[in-house]
Amino acid sequence: MTPKSLGLRTGSYGSLQLQQSNGVLHNHAATVFPRKPSKALLSSHREKEKEKCIPCIFRLFCRRKVGMVALACLALLAFASGFFTSNKEATGDSIYIPEAFQHPQIHSRSGLIHASAATAKDSTKKRNISNSQIYRKDGGRPFVAPPAVHPCTNFKFPPPPPPNSRHFGPRREWGFHPDLLASIFAFKIVWLSDFKGIIAYKRRRLEISGATSPRIINIAICSLYAPACPVCYLSVDQAVASMPSIPSASPVLHNLSFIREENPTKNEPHGGSDFGGYPSLKQRNDSYDIQESMNVHCGFVRGSKPGRGSGFDIDEDDLSELDKYYDVIVASAIFGNYDVIQEPESISDFAKKNVPFFMFIDEETEDYMRNKSVLTSSKMVGLWRIIVVRNIPYSDARRNGKVPKLLLHRLFPNVHYSIWIDGKLKLVHDPFQVLERFLWRENATFAISRHYRRFDVFVEAEANKAGLKYDNASIDYQVDFYRKEGLTPYSDAKLPITSDVPEGCVIIREHIPVTNLFSCLWFNEVDRFTSRDQLSFSTVRDKIMSKVNWSINMFLDCERRNFVIQAYHRELLENMPPPPPPRIIIRRPPYVRQSPTVNRIETVVRAVGKKNPSRRGRDRRSGSRRHRKVVAGGRYKTFF
Repeated sequence: MTPKSLGLRTGSYGSLQLQQSNGVLHNHAATVFPRKPSKALLSSHREKEKEKCIPCIFRLFCRRKVGMVALACLALLAFASGFFTSNKEATGDSIYIPEAFQHPQIHSRSGLIHASAATAKDSTKKRNISNSQIYRKDGGRPFVAPPAVHPCTNFKFPPPPPPNSRHFGPRREWGFHPDLLASIFAFKIVWLSDFKGIIAYKRRRLEISGATSPRIINIAICSLYAPACPVCYLSVDQAVASMPSIPSASPVLHNLSFIREENPTKNEPHGGSDFGGYPSLKQRNDSYDIQESMNVHCGFVRGSKPGRGSGFDIDEDDLSELDKYYDVIVASAIFGNYDVIQEPESISDFAKKNVPFFMFIDEETEDYMRNKSVLTSSKMVGLWRIIVVRNIPYSDARRNGKVPKLLLHRLFPNVHYSIWIDGKLKLVHDPFQVLERFLWRENATFAISRHYRRFDVFVEAEANKAGLKYDNASIDYQVDFYRKEGLTPYSDAKLPITSDVPEGCVIIREHIPVTNLFSCLWFNEVDRFTSRDQLSFSTVRDKIMSKVNWSINMFLDCERRNFVIQAYHRELLENMPPPPPPRIIIRRPPYVRQSPTVNRIETVVRAVGKKNPSRRGRDRRSGSRRHRKVVAGGRYKTFF
């Protein structure tokens, strides 16, 4: 081999090139390109390697320790994959919604007609966050760059479960939900004995009032404990930035004024009050003929202005607060000392500075709060500004509560948006988030949740009579009046209207002429007939919707329960049994078993080291007599 042959390789893989021809070594000065190995050679080589590796793998796994380790790794891998899958499902945006809310169906046994959920609106009708917002220079609104796509665009509900799937837990026809236990903890019912006491107390109240049907009693008891469903909210800054800079357009109606009359007279035998002005049936019918300018009855017919000599009188310093301009307010009321004030939670600092919270109370509630040192001269209870109402117009506390509930636009003439919550509710989300979710995002001006169970006015009337909510004859008169006007039971023919019965404890609205008119006419029905506003809601809504292009956003009641928590009435809280005393757990040290030899040694040591107690006086003498010797001829003699 010569030096020139070193480093040269042949076409065969890995061999030096040494080519001789006639004994002469050729000089490869030029570059030699190696050939690629043959595919057949590679495949045969790989097959040989596989044939060698497979038996080795089998022999390795046949060993006991290696096989156990492999099985343990597979089990750990399966557990980890299942855990991450369930965690992903739990943290997802989708939730379970009962089938009754997803598709229309008729409950044949109870006669209830369930409406389907509102169909998805056209994306062009959604109010998107735009860059053309007007921000205050003084820092009133935080500047947030609006996202190009709404963060909640992909938030949706999953399809309903198959109809034949079993649901463990209480029966759904009682008004329960499979997640009842979770909802109990969500409402902070910690002690089970308290829950049983509440159930027993409410059942006793209902039975005393005459509601003896087990189904009605169970529905009334568990109406508080229906679970909430998740809601996709924007952040507070984004919600504030999405507030419209100009009011929404009011269809047809642009100027709305209200009737004032110092001495109203009653011309008809049924309905009306001095506070409402006794509107006649002709005036009632004319008020549903929507015109560009209208003058209607809307309470406060007497006095110079609402709250001043009108029968719902408010102090002058409080009236000056009500006349101020606010973008957003939150209002509530407690009359007849019926509820306990609930402090809002999760309220942002921006809302605390810019959103006032007003609580209307009567003198009876004021006296109770002052006696309990809850109300002081500052007129503030937490975030709530207390407004005391004097000279209330009705003897029924619930009817008095309808005045601020339905006529907020009369009490707050310079407010743009308002959120009404009943006195038994606690607000647990920021007001701007609530407004963005249920008004601005849906391009709506009035939002209210549908009833959690009932969709039909006639069914609602029967439930009110069974629960003795009002005089049965008055309920029958009102329902018969509406039936003669054309009210029919709810059916899917009314879609996209999803319900005729609201859960009226929360009202979210923008104060524009058409929503103010709806509130006025709704109050006139409550003033003329019963105070059960659920019975008159659909009549007023349908009459206005037949005249103008306007609608109401009736969202799911489980969504309402996401941002308000329902507490108990004061009477129920006072009769609630006290919580049981804490259980005392005595932990004893664990028993250590010892060997028999050690036990015998310890017994001997104790016996040797034990000292007999010394006896004194009589005990010592009695002991000596007990052990004295018996001698012959003594006391004990033996006779033969």
